[in-house]
Amino acid sequence: MEMETASPKSSMVNRLNSAVGNSIVGKRFKFAERKTTFTTELRAGTATFLTLAYILAVNASVLTDSGGTCSVSDCVPLCSDTTVAVANCSGNGLRVVQPDVSCKFDPVNPGYSACLAKVKKDLIVATAASALIGCVIMGAFANLPLGLAPGMGTNAYFAYTVVGYHGSGSVSYQNALAAVFIEGLIFLLISAVGLRTKLAKLVPKPVRISASAGIGLFLAFIGLQNNQGIGLIGYSSATMVTLGACPASKRVSLAPVTTLANGTVSLIPGGTVSGGLLCLNGRMESPTFWLAIVGFVIIAYCMVKNVKGAMIYGIVFVTAVSWFRNTEVTAFPHTAAGDSAYDYFKKVVEFHPIKKTAGALSFKGLNKGNFWEAMVTFLYVDILDTTGTLYSMARFAGFSDEKGNFEGQYAAFMSDASAIVVGSLLGTSPVTAFVESSTGIREGGRTGMTALTVAAYFFLSLFFTPLLASIPAWAVGPPLILVGVLMMRAVLEIEWNDMRQAIPAFVTLLLMPLTYSIAYGLIGGIGTFIVLHLWDWTVALLRQFGILKGPKSNNTNNDASISGGNGVHAGNPHVDGNAKPIDQV
Repeated sequence: MEMETASPKSSMVNRLNSAVGNSIVGKRFKFAERKTTFTTELRAGTATFLTLAYILAVNASVLTDSGGTCSVSDCVPLCSDTTVAVANCSGNGLRVVQPDVSCKFDPVNPGYSACLAKVKKDLIVATAASALIGCVIMGAFANLPLGLAPGMGTNAYFAYTVVGYHGSGSVSYQNALAAVFIEGLIFLLISAVGLRTKLAKLVPKPVRISASAGIGLFLAFIGLQNNQGIGLIGYSSATMVTLGACPASKRVSLAPVTTLANGTVSLIPGGTVSGGLLCLNGRMESPTFWLAIVGFVIIAYCMVKNVKGAMIYGIVFVTAVSWFRNTEVTAFPHTAAGDSAYDYFKKVVEFHPIKKTAGALSFKGLNKGNFWEAMVTFLYVDILDTTGTLYSMARFAGFSDEKGNFEGQYAAFMSDASAIVVGSLLGTSPVTAFVESSTGIREGGRTGMTALTVAAYFFLSLFFTPLLASIPAWAVGPPLILVGVLMMRAVLEIEWNDMRQAIPAFVTLLLMPLTYSIAYGLIGGIGTFIVLHLWDWTVALLRQFGILKGPKSNNTNNDASISGGNGVHAGNPHVDGNAKPIDQV
């Protein structure tokens, strides 16, 4: 009987794995102890990057909506008849209009639009660079197979609640970066002294669990809108929201105005123009909406079939179709802005140095209450999100002991905290460990080599900014919606039969999307929890001191064990409380 012989290819792979495993690299990353190989780690890193790479386009798109460092000073004077150039703006009732705060909103001033385009390029590079640095730190020092990048949820809070759409919020982009920087330093300090787990336990369990699902609903709501997503949701003066998806030509802007004594109409002081919210007609007739639906179906079907990189396939399909000019769905219309974007897109490969967002943080707003509210919210979300993700991923990979602790725990805590500080200096929202890392772990990733492989891919992405900057909003919307689907997994852990747990959880879930604020959802949930338990706590305290008769109780209904990966679900939609793998990207 003939003996089967190994193919030359498999023999070569085995020799490579053996050589690396016996080298200083293999010993440093403990390939033998963790029962893995070099090629397995490379494959796991590739799988993780495929499920994580969508963050490059999505994060830059979300943060650009804040306006970044752009301001009224970037707007340019225009002729009262916008079809006439400023140089020819004279006679026949024409006049040159100097820009004011309304230039940042629809119709957006060409100068401000040009500034936003530059900021988006910066933020693509900042996202890739911060993810690269975070993954290198995690891989080299913690030796864990976890990918890091600016987190979904906190980026939306940063852009839409703290800074506001095109800077319409209470804190400037520069001050918001300072809040992230300070939060990162505090996070680094509490990680160094071992307080992370203890602080996570202070947050009521129902609020902690529902926060993840609430953020998911918030992201999905953003993905359903016009400027940031597929455009399905539009404005209604009667019901606030209604069905939209009408073509851009059939949408109009809204603004709070007042009629003056002389009969003229003027924008209310402090009011802003909201672009493209109201559909006059043509609902469900938008070509870009239907293209986005195709992208949604592609991603959803791939997720159902457990295909790795599902988000990327949907984004790539919609984007590729949108790159053709002279179509109804083109990302490069024949306008000045469209021509400029197309010229940049044709470069394909270019390293774009960060010019506007790096080092942009400013500490001038430290005396504002909104600044500290943002800083505390960032800190809270990071404590729950990153800590919970690390514990869940460690248990999923089989690293955790009976107490939930794992090898490299301290270095891992220091790694993501350091990445937050670095990210703020580059101009992006907080960096966090991603649950998409579970994809790589499922592929066999067990060491920091997986994280270093992810870092290598992020390094390559630095040179393709022209392509990444040309991804349209309707390609980003479907992933936002489906990330929301994944994050809803957390509601299974809510004790819906216990009203003292269910009501705070529901308030948290409800307020995040409907107030367009993660912070308000957290405040509402924690406040509701306190009110519902205040009587019991008071009675227990009085009994403790003997003022009231009755049995003493130490039960605070806030079982918050985090050590086994249970309880903390913010940012952990892919892994349940028992750390079993579920269908994922």
